[in-house]
Amino acid sequence: MNPVLMQEIQAVARQAEAAGRGERRAILEAGAARLGMSVPTLYRKLQEVTVRPQRKRRSDAGKTGIPLKELQLISALLVESIRKNQKQLSSVKLAVERLRSNGLIMAGRVNEQTGEFKAFSTSAISRALYKANLHPDQVLAPAPAVSLASRHPNHVWQVDASISTQFYLADDGAAVMDQAQFYDGKPGNLKKIERQRLWRYVITDHASGAIYVQYVLGAESAENLCHVLISCMQYRGVADPFHGVPWALMTDPGAAMTSAMFRNLCQALSIDLIINEVGNARAKGQVEQAHNIVECQFESGLKLVRATTLEQINELAGQWMRHYNGVAIHSRHRSTRFAVWQRITAEQLRVAPAAEVCRELAICEPEQRKVSPLLRVSYRGADYDVSTVPGVLVGEKLLLTRNPWRDADSAQVVVTNEEGRRAFHVVERIQLDEFGFATTAATIGSDFKSHSETPAQAAKKVLEQLATETQTEEEAKAARKAKALPFGGRIDPNKHITDTELPAYLPKRGTELETNTDVAAIEPSRLTHFAAAKRVMGQFPGWGKEHFAALKAGYPDGVLETELDAVVEAVRAALVRPKLSVVGGK
Repeated sequence: MNPVLMQEIQAVARQAEAAGRGERRAILEAGAARLGMSVPTLYRKLQEVTVRPQRKRRSDAGKTGIPLKELQLISALLVESIRKNQKQLSSVKLAVERLRSNGLIMAGRVNEQTGEFKAFSTSAISRALYKANLHPDQVLAPAPAVSLASRHPNHVWQVDASISTQFYLADDGAAVMDQAQFYDGKPGNLKKIERQRLWRYVITDHASGAIYVQYVLGAESAENLCHVLISCMQYRGVADPFHGVPWALMTDPGAAMTSAMFRNLCQALSIDLIINEVGNARAKGQVEQAHNIVECQFESGLKLVRATTLEQINELAGQWMRHYNGVAIHSRHRSTRFAVWQRITAEQLRVAPAAEVCRELAICEPEQRKVSPLLRVSYRGADYDVSTVPGVLVGEKLLLTRNPWRDADSAQVVVTNEEGRRAFHVVERIQLDEFGFATTAATIGSDFKSHSETPAQAAKKVLEQLATETQTEEEAKAARKAKALPFGGRIDPNKHITDTELPAYLPKRGTELETNTDVAAIEPSRLTHFAAAKRVMGQFPGWGKEHFAALKAGYPDGVLETELDAVVEAVRAALVRPKLSVVGGK
């Protein structure tokens, strides 16, 4: 509005304000005709150049006549009608009609004098939903995000896989996926190129923002994920310094990310695996943004070259990421990604084992080993000292895995730390001397060594003092030596039996068993001479051939079991010989 027009409108406003009753309309119409505009337009212009006194706030401003419970039902129905693509399938008006027709809400006011019901307008209900923070736009708003920080390069990596929506590897090289040919409405076309579709794996270092990208064919699998991670950890030359084993790895809960192979690799390399909650993609927003960078900066130029193999595509991707990491300025630390990664110290950089060793670690699960009385375990053809493992017990089973950093002379025990996560405890391999003895063994007559007290031994001493009702270990030994009753004899082991009142059972009436067998007619079994001899030989300390001959002579047909006592007497009588007297001659 120019100054001249503003001055004319202000003059009309002063005339209208000074006019008497009934003259205001005529003044406004004359002013509108003079200025070449309609009366409604003049009214709008007057509101812009005049100051009106502030209206008094209503006493019920900010209040609503709809109960909170009804607003919650309306909001719940609206939220339920929203699809995953955020398209709302039900309006506020339709939701209110459905709930009101089912008698769940009133959403209106009843005149107490006339009993007339007046429904609230849709706009009033919408305002009430906003006032109560229950409108779908408010309820479905993203939760506040928390900024994340990492301590140093290689402290935290983020990894994610995404299928390329632009390219697939045809027989003649990388081909663009025509949107008119490849979309969900034509699943057959997508099925034909399923094994040729390019999957893009992106790994980022959280501190420096360094990006590693690699393409694979087929699908998102544990094998592809492990292959990409192992490749990223390897040293690739002076032009690409980004390498090493991360201390922690953030990923989403996909099938490949949670597979046993991937977990084995992370456990063996002492990588703390952090899996985000389902639907919380913002937790690894850096790698999600890196996908967008790769699409815009690299894949946009892929259609201008002819890459016929997967190796050529990855070679081009490697050239791009080395250039981007070394030249592009990061918005957070205002430096290049490689320049910031170079700040890593020797203690922070864990050099990865060879790729072959890493692949073996991925397929080798930790193995259970039983702790011997010497606090040793046998693993991969050698013995390892586990006495340094906190809380280790004889007979306990420990999980052992290879130590990729010192595979020749140590192994790792998988333990659970205070946070409930898996951790690793390094145990040393026992070295043997020329006679096969452990070099750490105590020499007889010279050394005296003992293991530190285990938790089980400490607990046993406490229980011994409790049972003997003593205060020291020596007093407990003395009480045992004196054969004192445990617990001072105060525990009656049969008290639960004697204190139990058993029920009295009524005797049951039965039927006597009738039998046709004549007991007197049963003939006793007949023993052979050898069996009978074994039964009676205990009665004769000097049992010999003459005793057996007397038994056979007296009972040539064998011996009945009822005749054993008679056999003893018969043999004894048969062996008695009359004494001979010598008669002398002259």
